[in-house]
Amino acid sequence: MSVSLPRTAARGGALAVVAALALSACGAAPDNASTTADGKSAATATSAADFGGMDKLVEAAKKEGTLHAIALPRDWANYGALIDGFQKKYGIKIEVENPDGSSQDEINAVTSRKGQDRAPDVLDLGSSFAISAAQQGLLAPYKVRAFGDIPEEQKDAQGRWFNDYGGYISIGCDAKRVKECPKTFADLLKPRYKGQVALNGNPTKSGAAFAGVYAAALAGGGSFDDIQPGVDFFAKLKKNGNYTPVEATPATVEKGETPITLDWDYLNAGYAEEFKSKGVDWQVSVPSDGKFSQYYSQAINKDAPHPAAARLWQEYLYSPEGQNLWLKGFARPALMTAMEKAGTLDKTAAAKLPEVSGTPSFPTEAQQNKAKTVLGQGWAKAVSG
Repeated sequence: MSVSLPRTAARGGALAVVAALALSACGAAPDNASTTADGKSAATATSAADFGGMDKLVEAAKKEGTLHAIALPRDWANYGALIDGFQKKYGIKIEVENPDGSSQDEINAVTSRKGQDRAPDVLDLGSSFAISAAQQGLLAPYKVRAFGDIPEEQKDAQGRWFNDYGGYISIGCDAKRVKECPKTFADLLKPRYKGQVALNGNPTKSGAAFAGVYAAALAGGGSFDDIQPGVDFFAKLKKNGNYTPVEATPATVEKGETPITLDWDYLNAGYAEEFKSKGVDWQVSVPSDGKFSQYYSQAINKDAPHPAAARLWQEYLYSPEGQNLWLKGFARPALMTAMEKAGTLDKTAAAKLPEVSGTPSFPTEAQQNKAKTVLGQGWAKAVSG
């Protein structure tokens, strides 16, 4: 399998779109398919049981026939296999708009298309962006059947968002173009890496880039409460000429434009797998001085035009089948610990994950909100010029 570019902004070399949403549709979607005979509405169901059970949810979702998604590249954490698996299992067409969009693009689509049948049904957001969307009242509370197995710190108590898959910020390096690959953030400041160090987007819009700055902060004496050292790190990296504003993609990696990238370990591990046949020796390491782990989060648009399909998609993602498909994409699924105990984890796929020691910890909602404020105020200045 292959893992491809991060979801920041649309760019050259983008992956094939599953299908574009019809731009001509502007009216609100009909809701008769999403209401049971006894008057239960999928749009307000907070669980499958609340809607009358999985059978009724499946029936209603099939009647809707479509699921609108956004910012899901097929090769990001094996989403192509997840999309294909859901469509084959339920016969419901998934339409993916702007597959290379950012988390902020997803939120913008929800707010700008409220009441329209081309609005996204479901969202896959960077953690801080999921928190922000919940605070804005954009998300529907819904608890999948496996909700109880998701660690407490990895979900909203109301079920407005819950983490799906995650990984560690890592350093990817083209060992054929870089004589000595960096292993730490401190290494990245060395003169030998002039013009070679890239992020995968703008941290004020991209969850992955946001995490990259957070990891740099931890490496530079900062903390979850203090991301400023991370901003300062990139300002220094820019000043000494090592930072390149080119957003890393498979195309830029293959061409040698971004020989060193800070990205999720599951994406960098995917590069390593993908480019073996193309002669690229892509090495991946998790920096010991800036060990930052984070998950992306699933959520349902409160005004989803296909509310039953949206809820069924979540149930599929949190089934052993869905979780193991993320695992095959080198990502760590939220239910990994529970599945290991239950004996449903794909052990072969788990063995291929990049090695990391220690127990990860995560910034709180308040800490992430504070970090986003700091980035909003200082990022452009730090890397300008």
